[in-house]
Amino acid sequence: MAPRITIIGGGSFQWVPKLLVDLANTPTLHEAELVLEDIDASTLDPMAEFVEHVAKSRGIPLSVRTTTDQRDALEGADYVVVSISTGGFDSMRHDIEIPERYGIRQAVGDTVGPGGVVRALRNIPVLVGIARDMEELCPDAWLLNITNPMTTLCRAITRETAVKTVGLCHEVTNCRYQLSQLLDRDFRDFDLDVEGVNHLPIITRLDVNGDDGFALISELLERGSDDKLKHALLESNRVKFELFGRFGVLPAAGDRHLVEFFPGFLTEESGWGERWGVQLTTIEDREQWLDYYKAEFKQMREASEIPKTMSGEMVAPLIDSFITGKERHLPLNVPNTGQCPDLPNDVVVESICVTSDAGVRGGTETRAPFVLGEWLRRISSSQEATVEAALTGSHDTAVDAMLLDPLAGRIDFDRLEQMTDEMLSATSRWLPQFA
Repeated sequence: MAPRITIIGGGSFQWVPKLLVDLANTPTLHEAELVLEDIDASTLDPMAEFVEHVAKSRGIPLSVRTTTDQRDALEGADYVVVSISTGGFDSMRHDIEIPERYGIRQAVGDTVGPGGVVRALRNIPVLVGIARDMEELCPDAWLLNITNPMTTLCRAITRETAVKTVGLCHEVTNCRYQLSQLLDRDFRDFDLDVEGVNHLPIITRLDVNGDDGFALISELLERGSDDKLKHALLESNRVKFELFGRFGVLPAAGDRHLVEFFPGFLTEESGWGERWGVQLTTIEDREQWLDYYKAEFKQMREASEIPKTMSGEMVAPLIDSFITGKERHLPLNVPNTGQCPDLPNDVVVESICVTSDAGVRGGTETRAPFVLGEWLRRISSSQEATVEAALTGSHDTAVDAMLLDPLAGRIDFDRLEQMTDEMLSATSRWLPQFA
C-alpha cells in the first residue's frame, strides 16, 4: 500500500520543495499520497501544483491534496512531517531584539539562549497538540520533526505522548560533507560516533576508511591549505576547529549554532563573534532568505527537469528504511536509552542511530571528554526546565531555564528575570499557557 505522508507546515517554501524532490528521487515513495496542511491557505495551491509538476515530469503516480484542517490532514497518515514556526517572524523578532537590549546578541536564536527558550515555549504546546491528535487519528504513524528547537520539541512529545517521534537535522551530514572536501576523501568512507543534543552533536570517533580522521584533521590544521575552497571551509569553521584543538573531539554543527552554546565566542570583545568569522542573523536577513526561497521555488516550478540529486535531508531516506528494511546509520534525535551515557535516560539526544523496518534504535555508546560532558548536562537541564515551563505555564520554571542556559544566564541576575518577563509579555498572544 502506498504510504500517506502528511506535512504540517505544507506551505513552507524553505522545506517542502526539497522534500518533494527527495520523494521523487526515492522509488519506494513514487506512489505516495501527500497531504499538505498549512494555516496559510494561500501557500497550498502553488505547492500542490508543484507536486503535480514533479509527478508529470517524472512520470510517477505521486498524488496530493491540501487542507487547512489539521485533524483532516492527520486522518490515516503513515508519516507526519512537521515544519512550523509559531508566530513566524512577528514572534521571533522579540526573541532577537529584546535580549540584545540586555546585552545578549544571538547568531541564530532558535535553539538555545533566550531566543531558543522562548521559541520552545511557543512551539511545544503546538507540537504536543499535533501528537495528541495523532494518538487519536493515526496512532501507528511516525512523527518526523524538522522544527526547531528540535531537542525540546521532541522531548515534550515523547514525554507526554506515545507517538513514535524522530528529530531530523542536517548539521552532522553537512559537517561530514565538508570534511570530505577538506580531507580529499569519499563522503561514504566516513564512519563516526556522535553524542550530544541538536545543534551541539559532538563527533567522538572519526574513522575514514581505516585512517584516524582526527589525526588527518590535525595534520591539515597544522599545515594549512592554499586551496581556495579548503581555505574558505577552514575560515568558516574556526570555532569548530578551535574546540577540536582544545578537546580532541569535533562539534559537528555550524559555527553560528556553536557560539550560542559556548558564549565565550559571542562577546563584545570578539565583536559579537566577528573575530571568529560568525555573523549575527537579523530578522531582516531571514526575510531576505524567505524571498530567496520563494524565487528558487518559482524557478523549480518553471523548470522542465526535476533535480536528480538528493537534498541531504533525511526524511525520504528514513521513510525508505522503514518501508524496505534497508539498514541505515543516520544522525537522529531520539530518547536516550544509553547511547549517550553522559546524559540522563529518556532525554532526547542526537547520535548515530540504526534505522530499518524495525524502527530506530540508538547506535554505539559513546562519551564526550569530561568538560564537554558537563557542558551537555547543563544544557540538557536547561532544556528539561524549558519543556516543563512550556507544558505547565510556570513563570518561575521559565526563569530557571534561562538561568541554566549558558548564553541567557550570563547577564545580571535581576536583569535576567526582567528580560524573561519582557519576552513573555511581548509574545503573550502565542503563549496562552502563561496567561
